[in-house]
Amino acid sequence: MKIHLAGVPGGGTTGDCKRERELNSLFVQRLWTYYWLIKDKGNMKKDKTVELFLDSGAFSAKYQNVKIDIHKYIAFIQENQNIIDVYANLDEIGSAKKTFENQKIMEKEGLTPLPVYHLEDPIDYLHYYVNNYNYICIGGMARGATANIRTEFLDECFKIVCDTPDKLHKCKVHGFGLTSLALMLRYPWYSVDSTSWVVTGRMGSIYIPRREYGRWIYDKNSWKIAISSRSPSKEDKNRHFQTLSKQHQKLVLQYLDEKGYKIGKSEFKKEKQSYKLKENERWAEKKPVKEDGSPDKNALRKVEIIIEDGLCNRYQLRDELNIIYFLDLEKTMRKWPWPYKLKSGEEQKNLGL
Repeated sequence: MKIHLAGVPGGGTTGDCKRERELNSLFVQRLWTYYWLIKDKGNMKKDKTVELFLDSGAFSAKYQNVKIDIHKYIAFIQENQNIIDVYANLDEIGSAKKTFENQKIMEKEGLTPLPVYHLEDPIDYLHYYVNNYNYICIGGMARGATANIRTEFLDECFKIVCDTPDKLHKCKVHGFGLTSLALMLRYPWYSVDSTSWVVTGRMGSIYIPRREYGRWIYDKNSWKIAISSRSPSKEDKNRHFQTLSKQHQKLVLQYLDEKGYKIGKSEFKKEKQSYKLKENERWAEKKPVKEDGSPDKNALRKVEIIIEDGLCNRYQLRDELNIIYFLDLEKTMRKWPWPYKLKSGEEQKNLGL
């Protein structure tokens, strides 16, 4: 299974995370969306250092109330085909018919986009795509749907995809927005993409694999540990590194040491708005306001003093470590293709299903 890292690293600019650029030399799979690239003025790497999957970004555009012009999308792909390995159809969220029409429009222009099937689409479209294409996408699972709905939907999809005597695939399948390890492991995906690495890091957390019999285990739900010095979960038992048991803290530190990362150290103080930050300081909370919403210049505001750089005070480092986690996860995934067979009750429990 290929895991494409989706989302923008480094706080807003593609390629801003230094470690991400270094890891590109290892041929990292990335997924970028046309929608966000044009918002970023097409800031797209011109050198071929990653395996690049291009999505239209229709899902993001819909919730931003933006309409993507299919002809501009087609032109963008044609201009950048030398660095784009795979690209998806311009899907129309909520309209399987329009999505299908867009597929045919792009094909008439000489392109070979991957068709996209959504959770709410009529099942006939999936049958058509499975029987007429060698690589398809399944989406519509990233927002709104419950875990049970996603599982029931994907069970039905893969019954169709793997409707063969040996239960092997009829075509390759890419899963859009797969943030659940349980769903990654449950189905024979050819590829998936996930923003979990960057979202988790920005929320102040890191992934830590389980450890059994002296080795790190990736085929069971990993730990998501809050580690930011500014995390609101610092006081919640077993949710932040500081509130873990000594045994679990030791395990986390062992993983960090093996990967070459430190927790770091920060201290905090309160200062007025007029305070001039020093080189190793930054504001740790929003500007205080009065009841009427106007700035409260006399109120004190928390300042973070960075004593030692580390995961607790640098989201870039959390990004880096989470990238490494997903690269390691990919290496341990079952080799594709494999037959679709539902796991036993005990196996599903271990995966968190």
